[in-house]
Amino acid sequence: MKAMRRFTVRPVLPEPLRPLSDLARNLRWSWHAETRELFQSVDPGRWAATGDPVRLLAAVPPERLDTLAADRRFRLRLAAAVDDLTDYLEGDRWYQRQEGSPPAAVAYFSPEFGVTAALPQYSGGLGILAGDHLKSASDLGVPLIGVGLLYRHGYFRQSLSRDGWQQEHYPVLDPDELPLTLLRETDGSPTLIRLALPGGRLLRARVWQARVGRVPLLMLDSDVEDNDAAAREVTDRLYGGGSEHRLHQEMLLGIGGVRAVRAYCRLTGHPAPEVFHTNEGHAGFLGLERVHELGTPAPDGPGLDFDQALQVVRAGTVFTTHTPVPAGIDRFDRSLVARHFGEGAELPGIDTGRVLALGTETYPGGDPGLFNMAVMGLRLAQRANGVSTLHGQVSREMFAGLWPGFDAEEVPITSVTNGVHAPTWVAPEVLRLGARRVGTARAEEALSVGGPERWDAIGQISDQEIWELRRTLREQLVEEIRTRLAAGWRQRGAGPAELGWIDTAFDPSVLTIGFARRVPSYKRLTLMLQDRDRLRALLLHPERPVQIVVAGKAHPADDGGKRLVQELVRFADDAGVRHRIAFLPDYGMAMAQKLYPGCDVWLNNPLRPLEACGTSGMKAALNGCLNLSVLDGWWDEWYDPDFGWAIPTADGGGDLTAKETERRDALEATALYELLEERVAPRFYERGREGLPDRWIGMVRETLTRLGPKVIAGRMVREYVETLYAPAARAHRALGPEQARELAAYKERVRSGWAQVAVEHVDAGADGPDGDGSPAQLGATLALRVRVRLGELAPEDVEVQAVSGHVDGDDRISGATRVPLKPAPGGPDLDGRWTFEGPLALDRTGSFGYTVRVLPSHRLLASGAEMGLIAVPAEAAGQEAGVLLR
Repeated sequence: MKAMRRFTVRPVLPEPLRPLSDLARNLRWSWHAETRELFQSVDPGRWAATGDPVRLLAAVPPERLDTLAADRRFRLRLAAAVDDLTDYLEGDRWYQRQEGSPPAAVAYFSPEFGVTAALPQYSGGLGILAGDHLKSASDLGVPLIGVGLLYRHGYFRQSLSRDGWQQEHYPVLDPDELPLTLLRETDGSPTLIRLALPGGRLLRARVWQARVGRVPLLMLDSDVEDNDAAAREVTDRLYGGGSEHRLHQEMLLGIGGVRAVRAYCRLTGHPAPEVFHTNEGHAGFLGLERVHELGTPAPDGPGLDFDQALQVVRAGTVFTTHTPVPAGIDRFDRSLVARHFGEGAELPGIDTGRVLALGTETYPGGDPGLFNMAVMGLRLAQRANGVSTLHGQVSREMFAGLWPGFDAEEVPITSVTNGVHAPTWVAPEVLRLGARRVGTARAEEALSVGGPERWDAIGQISDQEIWELRRTLREQLVEEIRTRLAAGWRQRGAGPAELGWIDTAFDPSVLTIGFARRVPSYKRLTLMLQDRDRLRALLLHPERPVQIVVAGKAHPADDGGKRLVQELVRFADDAGVRHRIAFLPDYGMAMAQKLYPGCDVWLNNPLRPLEACGTSGMKAALNGCLNLSVLDGWWDEWYDPDFGWAIPTADGGGDLTAKETERRDALEATALYELLEERVAPRFYERGREGLPDRWIGMVRETLTRLGPKVIAGRMVREYVETLYAPAARAHRALGPEQARELAAYKERVRSGWAQVAVEHVDAGADGPDGDGSPAQLGATLALRVRVRLGELAPEDVEVQAVSGHVDGDDRISGATRVPLKPAPGGPDLDGRWTFEGPLALDRTGSFGYTVRVLPSHRLLASGAEMGLIAVPAEAAGQEAGVLLR
């Protein structure tokens, strides 16, 4: 019989053990070794089965709890763990020692968060990055509030059919069985967030809280009895459903998320956020809710109008894009969005046309019939970034149409290269080795805060210790592979007689390569299968064999990705190679924490430049695993032959015919095989005088000492604070109601009058270093005089710049220097033209050129490019449009 209702009965802990509940419900245990060891000692068998303190405590028999309550040594360990957590939560950390006035709080929105396997609310890199961001913010003391959705089915669990086809399973998650508490009003009732939907419907959501160290994570859940059936299912699955379902999710995340933050701050006294950070475009509607808030009349005066409120919202918003291709962005039909805003729906005080304009693709190649969430995110944020240096460049080029007339390098999208939370991803054995050298406190600080000086001690670790560590980790991985292989084959229907080979599958002494990630086509899961005979020869080499462990999930709707998984599985099922290559189903955090440390080489072969960052190789590197990757994402930025290998790439990216694609993949696969055959495998098996692979160990040491400080999320979060959060907070504080009105009026005036702005004439005198008036010698100075028509604008509304630098064969300026020119005394001439003048130094040799331009200028603008307005000389002006000196 099926139960008509399901709920969780929680255990009653003996009084001496009550603090265990507090430890279990703060997710710091997931990255704090001593706390995990304490829970393991409660019941080692059940801990191995669950890895989750909440489920563990629910399953431990009462008699075992009574025994622990009477155990003095256990109570002392428990007290020490509680004291350590209290000190962690309340003591000053890096952020509290910062000078000036950093943001009082930052709200961080993401559609998914990968904090721990015990809270399965992630699908891949975006969610893991978001979880690592929260954990590192906690370690650094950054007052972050995380905001997301609570999906009742999470993403999905993956298994394989007998013939290797991916199958999806969606187990129901009970919030009462998760490390969560419900946000409640002062009278004890659950806090409810409400959104209006078309047709008079209402979407209600409760707010669950997870404690990620010092950081609260608020998760909205629409499975509320008062909702209709469709509304209850809004938070059913991560990235599930059709367009309207996704739109409802993103409205709840953005608009409902802001309301949840307001409720949380009201109920707890947490400082209100000064900065709102949206991790990808999914949460972009948060900006509209904040515009709506600011438009509401206040007790001390009227609210702001749309344009005025928009200035305030932009000043305090940071937008991070993670996609390098337009196809990776959520886009909705404009009519669908229009139905959900305005009278009778959400944000009735805001004109629907203004909402739609924020997401319109007003650039060449854009579709005016679609509403683009990333475009809206960029228009609602004054500060934006990509997630690696290369991805920042790709993003500037991809979104350059929003800033017409500007070179891509001037598009106001910067980059902060992702990092990974080292305490989560570094194996305990690696941490213990470091702690023996520098002490536990210093080792933990190196992992959480970073800084090269904290990693130098690794250079003192002997070759023997490093090699023993690597072998230990490889042995552990081999055991994990065998366990998962057996479980996977049994799930596919194999009987005991078919599983005997698994006992000897993989070998702790063989070079082990890892490849694990999501399975979209651009990541090329099956590139290694291009020449199967050559791959078999690598796997079965009599002296230098390799073994490969592969994992990854294809999106449930991506049959192409599923076919790639099946192709790989069928190859790995072959009896001749299955002891050397394995596909492990149901890739997730728990598996990843075994894979990264145990592999010797981490393989990554995406289509360049479609990997925005690719953090899996960073996690591997923190454990001494060497990277073998295409120069894409973070590897393009930090690759060095001293600690890894770069796979050469063919030209073409993704814009190729089928035949060209086949040729490119064949070339790059050949390069991969050659690297493995000629450089990677020989280096691993080469032995020095002491019988150790000295050169391989040297690369491991370089990986740890030089890459380690760069790839940690502590470095990443510090960069966000210093380069984005702190400037955003200052800009937000500078925009009170009066300043917001001033800036909005300035922008309106400039936009309406910009059509009249024109550069009409450029004169260049010269004062050469030898007094001969030659302008073409190094060190000479051009005396520029530029006549500009400003129409209704004044000189203080604009900045006239001289832009100079080297020029290529197409006369494009590179390495540009920008020099502002000053208005000449005397006002406009009889024709209403203003003169701007200033010196331009010829500070470099070779092909040199300059031009002039006019940009809006105001003290409250973040940059001259912010408004996307520019005036340059007309091409018909000939040489006066820009002078070239060759």
